[in-house]
Amino acid sequence: MKIVRFEKSHIDDIIKLEKQCFTAPWTKGMFEDELKNSMAHYFIAIEDEKVVGYAGMWCVADEGHITNIAVSPDYRRRRIGTALLQRLVRTANELGLSVIMLEVRRSNISAISLYKNAGFEVVGLRKGYYQNNNEDAVLMNLTKGLMRND
Repeated sequence: MKIVRFEKSHIDDIIKLEKQCFTAPWTKGMFEDELKNSMAHYFIAIEDEKVVGYAGMWCVADEGHITNIAVSPDYRRRRIGTALLQRLVRTANELGLSVIMLEVRRSNISAISLYKNAGFEVVGLRKGYYQNNNEDAVLMNLTKGLMRND
């Protein structure tokens, strides 16, 4: 597996992943906007010559905000999500960010486990955050340098 920067040529593959992984997938236009956004840092995972995952983060001042991490259902449990998360943390360290933040659906136990294993801590809850089903969001933070490489 290799991880590379997200480019325009990857958008169609990312849209397919979005539809497989999320109940409210982002649109092609949203990803095109992200490519133009100087605060956005996106990476893709390639295995077997195909895009099998991606991750993105916005960097504002000295803070990072993870927007998405997705791995194809056929490629889960192969540490691809961990590798993508490690790439985001490395980028945060390179940029001198002091914290990485995210929100995750309360029901997404596997993602919460991924983040906790990486050193993220639960810092709050947003009631009814996800509009498509009124689900709560768990807020998690990682302070720079706390990523564990188990």
